[in-house]
Amino acid sequence: MKTTEVVALGYRYPTPSAAGELTAAIAGEHNHEVKRHMQHFLDGVTALSFSEWEELHTATLDLSAPFVPYVGHVIWGDAYKRGEFMSELVPAMAEAGVDLHGELPDHIEPVLRYLAATDEPLPSLLEVLPGAVATMNQKLKRAAPGNPYCELLAATLACAANRPVTIGGRR
Repeated sequence: MKTTEVVALGYRYPTPSAAGELTAAIAGEHNHEVKRHMQHFLDGVTALSFSEWEELHTATLDLSAPFVPYVGHVIWGDAYKRGEFMSELVPAMAEAGVDLHGELPDHIEPVLRYLAATDEPLPSLLEVLPGAVATMNQKLKRAAPGNPYCELLAATLACAANRPVTIGGRR
C-alpha cells in the first residue's frame, strides 16, 4: 500500500473494522515520519469508544469543522480559481480510477487516493498541496491541540512535503 493510501484511510468515516485496517496499513508503512504520526493518530482514536471516534470524526471533518478539509478552498476560498482547479481534478481522478465517494474532488481523502493512483499527478495539485495541508494543520492545532486528527494532518503534511514534482515524465 502506498503511503498516501495509508494516510487516506485515516480520513474515512470510522467503521468497526477501521482500527484493524489502519493497524495493518501502518505496520507496512516504510516512511518513518508518516508511520510515527499515523500510529499516534491510531492510538488517539482507539483510546476513544467507537461512538466517540465517530463523533470526533464528524466534529473535526464535517460539522462546524475547525479546519476545511478541501485543498482548493483552503488556497482560494470560493473564488473562481477553485472551480478551475476542481475541473482539472475531476477528469484526472476519473482517469486514475479514483471514486470520489460523494466528496468534492479537492477533499483531502480523494486527493490522497489520487496521488496513490497515479505516477504523474497534476502539477497544479502538487504546487498547492503542501501549503494547503500546512494551513489545515495549523488551524486544527490552534483550535484543538489534543485532537488525534492533528497527527493525521501531520502525516498528510509529511506526504505532501515529500512528494516530488513530476515535469515532463521526469522527477
